[in-house]
Amino acid sequence: MSTHAQRERLLLADLLETVGPDAPTLCEGWRARDLAAHTVVRERRPDAAAGVVIKPLAGRLERVQAEFAAKPYEELIQLIRTGPPRTSPFALKQVDEAANTVEFYVHTEDVRRAQPEWTPRDLDPVFADALWSRLERTARLAGRKSPVGLVLRRPDGRTAVAQKGAPVVTVTGEPGELLLFVFGRQDAARVELAGEDTAIAKLKAASLGL
Repeated sequence: MSTHAQRERLLLADLLETVGPDAPTLCEGWRARDLAAHTVVRERRPDAAAGVVIKPLAGRLERVQAEFAAKPYEELIQLIRTGPPRTSPFALKQVDEAANTVEFYVHTEDVRRAQPEWTPRDLDPVFADALWSRLERTARLAGRKSPVGLVLRRPDGRTAVAQKGAPVVTVTGEPGELLLFVFGRQDAARVELAGEDTAIAKLKAASLGL
């Protein structure tokens, strides 16, 4: 049975193939080719990917990612589709599901929502609940840079606190939209914000995300 991560992996690969290497994305400074290279390096070159969180390794990550971005685009797409080598922790189904479900969902939307005339995906309830479960666990980490109190609320009333403090802004939307918002894609997320105008403005401009 296909996992959420595997399904999102294939959707991302298909979308990248469809839009082509020079298509824009929501990731500042990245075209589709850059995003594809990032995805491959993250799974296949942990020695370089560590540069995301270990600043002294950031230069290495930049060099390795540039090397992969220079590869034929079709090769990058195939590497995403086939997934990491068996020796990679990402090859384990449980690790893949835990680490890649949100990663691939967000990056798929990074590509989709940068294209003209995009429309929101209609996520099935099981997948929406899976995204919400992950959002609940990572909300505090993703929202740690929020300059105001931040509460994430589903339409059914379930909430997750991403940042304590006052004033408070409540962001209401479906789980996928809330994930995009708290992962720094505020302008692209289909959500409703409630709170003081100045607090909302600060939140919209904040650098959120992991």
